[in-house]
Amino acid sequence: MKHIYQQGSRPEAPTLVLFHGTGGTEHDLLGLAGRIAPGAAVLSLRGNVLENGMPRFFRRLAEGVFDEEDLIFRTKEVYDFLDEAAAKYGFDRNHLVAVGYSNGANIIGSLLFHYARAFRGAILHHPMVPRRGIELPDASGLPVFIGAGKNDPICTPQETEDLQALLSGAGADVTVHWESYGHQLTPSEAAAASSWFAEHFGGGDSR
Repeated sequence: MKHIYQQGSRPEAPTLVLFHGTGGTEHDLLGLAGRIAPGAAVLSLRGNVLENGMPRFFRRLAEGVFDEEDLIFRTKEVYDFLDEAAAKYGFDRNHLVAVGYSNGANIIGSLLFHYARAFRGAILHHPMVPRRGIELPDASGLPVFIGAGKNDPICTPQETEDLQALLSGAGADVTVHWESYGHQLTPSEAAAASSWFAEHFGGGDSR
């Protein structure tokens, strides 16, 4: 997978794994990572699927309708790549915090739905429920931040509440932060994610 790896200055901090939204690249969330966890190492991925020339992490059949077969395949692809990247760059595979927006948040959600302990924590900006009707792996104590919009036309409040319920039901410690700016990832939402990260992993940005 196309990616960027940036060595951190704080080896005790978890490595952030970044997942962009539809049409984004591996450069999109680097600024957000610096806000959430200054000094942390960063692995930022580019999705391997193109939709009308726009990178994504998995195919969809229509707006809000995921290609479930491709989602499962791409989820394993990312999971395996994280193992390979850990070996290549020497970071701790068991000390990763995922950060994603929109389509990127959805692939993180799918990793949490399919693999126990894929990450030590996750920050999901405007995610949807990746799959329904499956049993989730044990996520006991896993901290998850969800940034959501009360008026998000793509990820409805009900979608957010469903995702929260499913992850909580698997044992995750889920925090939901609500905004009223549609599907946008706002500075105030980023600040809330930073505070959440500092609370759970230390060393967040206090500005």
